[in-house]
Amino acid sequence: IASAMIVDNNFLSQVAKRQKHTFISTGMSTKDDVDNAVKIFKQHDCSFELMHCVSTYPMRTKDANLNTINQLKKEYQCNIGYSGHENGVLVSVVAVILGISSLERHITLDRTMYGSDQAASLELNGMKNLSESIDKTLISLGEPSLGKILDEEIPIAKKLRAHIKN
Repeated sequence: IASAMIVDNNFLSQVAKRQKHTFISTGMSTKDDVDNAVKIFKQHDCSFELMHCVSTYPMRTKDANLNTINQLKKEYQCNIGYSGHENGVLVSVVAVILGISSLERHITLDRTMYGSDQAASLELNGMKNLSESIDKTLISLGEPSLGKILDEEIPIAKKLRAHIKN
């Protein structure tokens, strides 16, 4: 559901009746708009996830307000994705760190092409950069490992601590 359509109750009902998992973008929406859309999808027992979104093209980083992702999770107890319209990849990567369930970005062959979405879209190299940045970010998060010493750290620790007498 595009942000512009979240206020069209008839459209929401028609989509929800099909009972296909649906992504609902929350850009340009009040809390009442989101409440209403969630209510319609629940009434039709249709699975959905909300997509945090700011509908400006391109979106300024200061407007991203990614803390809304956790607010949406808490309020609606459902999967929350992110629909990004920013330049670059950093904001999308941060959204991944916040635990989004899905990520939507526009892609284009050339950002100078005509159209309102072009300036907020990623070219092929940008999409590759996004994918690689997300992969590295997820790897870097690792697993909790308080007190774990890597095998590679042992000789370094011995060398740097050799002067300490216990």
